[in-house]
Amino acid sequence: MMALRTAATGMAAQQLNVEVISNNIANMNTVAYKKQRAEFEDLLYQNVERAGAQTSDSGTIAPTGIQLGAGVKAGSVYRITTQGSPTQTGNQYDLAISGKGYFQVLLPSGETAYTRAGNFSVNQTGQLVTQDGYTIIPAITIPTTATATTISSTGQVQVTLPGSTTTTIVGQLQLASFFNEGGLEAQGGNLYLETGASGPATVGQPTVNGLGSLMQGYTEASNVDPVTEISSLIVAQRAYEMNSKVITTADQMLQTNSQMKS
Repeated sequence: MMALRTAATGMAAQQLNVEVISNNIANMNTVAYKKQRAEFEDLLYQNVERAGAQTSDSGTIAPTGIQLGAGVKAGSVYRITTQGSPTQTGNQYDLAISGKGYFQVLLPSGETAYTRAGNFSVNQTGQLVTQDGYTIIPAITIPTTATATTISSTGQVQVTLPGSTTTTIVGQLQLASFFNEGGLEAQGGNLYLETGASGPATVGQPTVNGLGSLMQGYTEASNVDPVTEISSLIVAQRAYEMNSKVITTADQMLQTNSQMKS
């Protein structure tokens, strides 16, 4: 009975949906996390009678036909890259991007990764690094004697040194942008890698050519809306239950057939 297989695809699809929603809820407080959405497609159809097929010798044709669907499949799990709200931290090395762009991160493998999580620190040599100790590109080194660090909205890094009344420029931060941000490949640790779908990175100074500005002392919050996620979870749960009901009904129909006596 096709209904068994069709309903099984529906249950599998809603299981995937719940897994995506659960990951969103788990990352509600992850810095700069971007929520995901599962998207689905219907499967191939069995053409019992094609629309437009000739139904008699006189040339009459079927106006609609008969097509039986085979269920549903996952089309993609899409990342929604809308802006998260800024959260004030008071840490002078924390940065939030207001607008478009990603920080560049040098991985131990030599690859360049990208992130919007600006919860940075300095390592033992004064270099600006991520929470995992990966260096920011271009490298920024804060003098160990600096008494204060100022990062402008355009990414210029300045420090105040003892005995000086003026600031000294020690570096310039840059941002990278992509034509298709949804095509970036998530690596965990708030990091993404460039793919053929995302297109190549375009690097530039903050606030220039459409890139966002930087906010010192802030981080970007997750863009997960708890109310929306819980509502989606309830809908997915009910859809799963309805598909399981179809399987139960189909099983009862098969049982009735097997119990019929001639």
